[in-house]
Amino acid sequence: MSLSKALLAELGFESESTRKILLRIPDEQLGWRPHEKSMSLVQLARHIAWLPTWIKMAITQTEHDLSTGFVLPEIKTTGDVVALFEEKITEAKKLLEGVSDETLNEIWTLRKGDTVMFQLPKKAVIRSVSFNHSYHHRGQLTVYLRLLGVPLPNIYGPTADEQ
Repeated sequence: MSLSKALLAELGFESESTRKILLRIPDEQLGWRPHEKSMSLVQLARHIAWLPTWIKMAITQTEHDLSTGFVLPEIKTTGDVVALFEEKITEAKKLLEGVSDETLNEIWTLRKGDTVMFQLPKKAVIRSVSFNHSYHHRGQLTVYLRLLGVPLPNIYGPTADEQ
């Protein structure tokens, strides 16, 4: 199996769980945060929805400079979050479908100005900066939702809310 097919299979499987969780976000709680140092619910949700963008960056670029920043879309509703996620997942899947193993093995650089943060093969950037990063924040989002009393959907098996 090619690297792209393996990554695409994982992305397809995991995006289903992420979508289910994003759909549970209550519009009336978007500004809520569990602690003053925590992201708000809308910031966390937008971050999760945006993370597939790193797949595009890894495949289509050789590096990214964090000092250039990102222009993040405004999110006003759960529907906006889900629409952003669907857009970024669809784009990522299309790019993964057409990328070669050779491209995925090329080195990609993350920098902040003149400082190199890391250099990794593109396949590792996709796995760590997009996939693993997303799973981490998806878990964080389930804690936010639990604290708000929102029933959690099945992710890797039944939850206490869905037996």
